[in-house]
Amino acid sequence: MGAWVDSLEASLLVSLRLAPALAFAQPFSLIRIPVVIRLLVVLGLSLWLVDARPALTADRLAGHSFVGLMAGELAIGVSIALALQLAFGAILWVGGVLDFQAGYGLATLADPTTREELPLAGTVLAYAAAALFFTTGGPYDLLALWVASIETLPVGYGMLTPDMAALGAYIGSVFAIALGLIGAAMLAIFLADIVIAFLSRTLPQMNVLLLGFQVKAMLLLVTLPLAVAVAGALFLRILRLALTAPPSWWSVG
Repeated sequence: MGAWVDSLEASLLVSLRLAPALAFAQPFSLIRIPVVIRLLVVLGLSLWLVDARPALTADRLAGHSFVGLMAGELAIGVSIALALQLAFGAILWVGGVLDFQAGYGLATLADPTTREELPLAGTVLAYAAAALFFTTGGPYDLLALWVASIETLPVGYGMLTPDMAALGAYIGSVFAIALGLIGAAMLAIFLADIVIAFLSRTLPQMNVLLLGFQVKAMLLLVTLPLAVAVAGALFLRILRLALTAPPSWWSVG
């Protein structure tokens, strides 16, 4: 009976590593999955992880405060969710930059999960990244990351000391790579701005604002699908960083 209770407690603790990513992080927040289904998936995976590695989970509960264990497990879960959220946040940010440059700065979409406004181009890029995540084995890689977290930092590991240098390097990397996603579209819009500027000098009576908005809006519609089509390697690089970077942030103090 005691072993069964320890396994149940360990499963509840391990679920705190899994729940933040599945509940709040993209790409999972882009999919409208009922809360009950998310909860069942988290509990099922937690039970599997505890049953597969009892020496690293259930057998380590003795002598530890349950509240302290909860805080530690939640810190690991938040760091994994943060890696995914930063990766998709970089993609949404460059999409917002592209929207502003193309004249769509005032047009946004509402995310029903987070109740936030999302840029038009950023939403297209985010859903493209989510599609690649699910079609290239991203969920399996995320599961491997959870398993690695159990092996690196078992339940009751101690005080977590985040490596801010590694976190800063990760943020810089994903934002720099994300800029490459919109490079072709930004170049086309920049060249259009130059052409319109020359036309405005030649034809002062021309409505530059109206012409520029129409031309750049059409350019965005043409170049954005092309940019998504040719940027598959960059999408995969960002997703790979999000699924491999978190262990470098963890150290036990």
